[in-house]
Amino acid sequence: MASSKNYLEYVLDLLENVNNISYRKMMGEYLLYSDGILFGGIYDDRFLIKKSPSLEYLSLSEEIPYDGAKPMYLIDSENKLEIAEIIYKLLDELK
Repeated sequence: MASSKNYLEYVLDLLENVNNISYRKMMGEYLLYSDGILFGGIYDDRFLIKKSPSLEYLSLSEEIPYDGAKPMYLIDSENKLEIAEIIYKLLDELK
């Protein structure tokens, strides 16, 4: 099932406190970037980010984005500041 453009817009709104967000549509889903760094995506209308040791303390739910993929963390919060904090921690580790 492909992700909807409406859900993409919802996630982009949640990411308003993260700098230089961009996305790329790929095979019906959306890859998410900040300053050109891939940090997550939207898969079947689920907002998922890469797993990271720096985020393990949060006990985020893990989901498989598609068959054969590694697990990713599910972001199910609507707290924009909390989401930005999580993404910035992840980006620091991915740099």
